[in-house]
Amino acid sequence: MFWYQILFLALIQGLTEFLPISSSAHLILPAQVLNWPDQGLAFDVAVHVGTLIAVVTYFYRDLIQVVSGWFASLSGKGSSDQSKLGWYLIIGTIPAGLAGLIFNDFIEENLRSVEVIAYATIGFGILLWLSDKFGSQRKSEYQLTWRTSLMIGIAQAIALIPGTSRSGITMTAARAFGFNREASARFSFLLSIPLITLAGGYKLIQLLTTDVYVEWGALVSGVILSALSAYFCIYFFLKWLNTIGFTPFLIYRLILGGVLLALVYAG
Repeated sequence: MFWYQILFLALIQGLTEFLPISSSAHLILPAQVLNWPDQGLAFDVAVHVGTLIAVVTYFYRDLIQVVSGWFASLSGKGSSDQSKLGWYLIIGTIPAGLAGLIFNDFIEENLRSVEVIAYATIGFGILLWLSDKFGSQRKSEYQLTWRTSLMIGIAQAIALIPGTSRSGITMTAARAFGFNREASARFSFLLSIPLITLAGGYKLIQLLTTDVYVEWGALVSGVILSALSAYFCIYFFLKWLNTIGFTPFLIYRLILGGVLLALVYAG
């Protein structure tokens, strides 16, 4: 890849992984719309590592408390809000993990078209806006139950469809179950950690078992740029979410989906 492609794709991965606008859609589109070469498996691993570094760094205090509380509950020291949150993150990860193993090949072969991305971008954007408009602002992430965690996890599995947005669909489900905006976003971001780890690990195994040329300069650049852009994205998103809501993201998704459909039917 050229340097500007590395810069663009790494920044886009970092920004869109946590905004409700679909990172997979934005990474697929340059290859299909701009005629860029596919970024390749190694670069996919690099930008996944970058976004993982960003979210773990941002929430490291929360993660230490959750992990220590979870291990304390295993050792019979009783449950706490933190230990329960740890269990809910595990429960929420299971559906997407299973769906990825079962449906990954089918999705890769049948659902990575510009038309699918366009309709998913529009449709799930409208669902996000509706759940935010009519959802309550009562619950925090510590009021989760195993049932709501499972349902949010099932919603996360739908994000395997390109254009859906993993963060968008999980926040949609959380808002629909009455969680406030900040709690919905925080749980969505924490829920991304095991899933990004699983997805990155799966891609890494593929990479190690494939004879692929690795351009280390591009990989290091991808890690650094995606990590920085993802970290600042999380920071500003949480800071401004209660003020701006999800309407700007709906507008963006409608415009993007409309442009993509125009490209499809014009071609």
